[in-house]
Amino acid sequence: MTIENIKILSLEHYLELLGILKARFEKNRNRHPGLAWINLLAKLEANPQKMWSLNEMETTGGEPDVVGFEPLTNACVFMDCSVESPRGRRSLCYDREAKDSRKEHKPENSCLEMADSMGIELLTEEQYRQLQQLGIFDAKTSSWVKTPPEIRKLGGALFCDRRYDHVFVYHNGAESYYAARGFRGALWL
Repeated sequence: MTIENIKILSLEHYLELLGILKARFEKNRNRHPGLAWINLLAKLEANPQKMWSLNEMETTGGEPDVVGFEPLTNACVFMDCSVESPRGRRSLCYDREAKDSRKEHKPENSCLEMADSMGIELLTEEQYRQLQQLGIFDAKTSSWVKTPPEIRKLGGALFCDRRYDHVFVYHNGAESYYAARGFRGALWL
């Protein structure tokens, strides 16, 4: 990323988002046991460009929160923790190729393009299952997950949801999109 492509929040938005993240962090301690806010704050202050991505997650309805810490890389992992798939990221097909393949009724965007523009990554099936250990997510909606290349090459894509107290993984044509299907993202800090 070149210096002119780095996106930084205004001080007002930065402080507002910091307040939201701190309140969510304190309210949901079960998602990050043993992690202190002061340590996370130092990471946030040292990475203003990541704050921009967290703001994108927040403004699209993702309600990002810390869900883990990776000791080998010293990274905190944020994921979208909204109860349902983020409202501002629904009605998207899987990727640009899928969007371009539609003859009519093309969606405005695709989940991979949108995630890339936000500076986040789509959750993998494994990460989605880890998130579901922290609460009940997508009981009424579903979320696209990172699809293995061999499935995508054949025109398919994967999505997940939680029904009957169980996490399900399904497949669909990558060009499909629904009002109740979006995507969840992750950001390492």
